[in-house]
Amino acid sequence: MLSILRFIVVVIYSILVCVFGCIYCLFSPRNPRHVATFGHLFGRLSSVFGLKVELRKPEGADNYPNAIYIANHQNNYDMVTAAKIVQPTTVTVGKKSLLWIPFFGLLYWLTGNLLIDRDNRAKAHGTIGELIEQFKKKKISFWMFPEGTRSRGRGLLPFKTGAFHAAMAAGVPIIPIVVSNTHDKIKLNRLNNGLVIVEMLPPVDTAAFADQSVRKLATHCRELMLTKLDELNAEVAGREASGKR
Repeated sequence: MLSILRFIVVVIYSILVCVFGCIYCLFSPRNPRHVATFGHLFGRLSSVFGLKVELRKPEGADNYPNAIYIANHQNNYDMVTAAKIVQPTTVTVGKKSLLWIPFFGLLYWLTGNLLIDRDNRAKAHGTIGELIEQFKKKKISFWMFPEGTRSRGRGLLPFKTGAFHAAMAAGVPIIPIVVSNTHDKIKLNRLNNGLVIVEMLPPVDTAAFADQSVRKLATHCRELMLTKLDELNAEVAGREASGKR
């Protein structure tokens, strides 16, 4: 019964956000500030799923310059966990097929997110060039999932290098974001589904890797995130076992 109630609330809430969001965005279409606004609105659904989401940011994070944010990509619940920490003027880079999701696809485009055709290598490389041009023109950051797909309980998958090529070419830092485990954590018929920690790590200076390969930068960032993911999972397990959320 609880799962049915949650399903109804999520569907109605999501449709309302998408419909009224599209109308709102028509007054300033593709304004990059919209992404954080609506990301945070979808993040409010975390309580509907019985989750307590704890956000952690380094000091001064709200004043970071242009950057590329990278995050681990676990499942569809990233929409209600990781979305809560998206910074203003940060847009995401998603696959072109998102455009065809009813209601959500139009909002995704109107808020200023970038769509890429992953099956077309030439167009994907063109998107990297577009990111660099955007960095030069305005205050904007990009959010990318370097794993390229949802991990679905398989741990932190190997990283693709697109985000790191763009960061080095544009001369902007990489800012890792780590979300503690949500795989198999959420039971729709259970009232309380525990704690999720979303932590933003300090910026990684890409200039320090100027004389090294992009792959080394990607490996360094993955190691930082893997270590932090293990730490967060252990902390969550300890706090939940002791009854402290």
